[in-house]
Amino acid sequence: MLVAAGARAAVGAVSQQNKAVVRRLVDEVMNAGHLEVLDEIYTARMAAAARAWIAPFRASFPDVRMRVIDLVAEGDKVAGRFLCSGTQSGEWQGHPPTGRRFERVAEVYFFELRDGRITRAWGMEDNLSRMQQLGHIPRSTPG
Repeated sequence: MLVAAGARAAVGAVSQQNKAVVRRLVDEVMNAGHLEVLDEIYTARMAAAARAWIAPFRASFPDVRMRVIDLVAEGDKVAGRFLCSGTQSGEWQGHPPTGRRFERVAEVYFFELRDGRITRAWGMEDNLSRMQQLGHIPRSTPG
């Protein structure tokens, strides 16, 4: 029993450390724009991939703010639920800047980590809501 309790404590500590890495992604990279932090929290291959989508997104929405709603971790995996807001001041996905703001767009991501670095990430974002709020597509009306 003592060994099992120690193993659970070790897994719990790793889970908390991994959640802290995801919080750094939100706080330091997404919200503060410190892209150099990507090299500290991702593997080298993943840092380049993350930079390829985060840098243009932050250029289009320099005031972007993500809020952590939930972070759940088990061992080397972290699941996060976030709300994202920002004002479009640059081109995004071929759409010229609108100066309009999107608010509280839901995002859910899953991360795998090894040795304190993100090795894999995938997720879903409510881009329909984002595009509607920015005026890129019309809002649906009940038929």
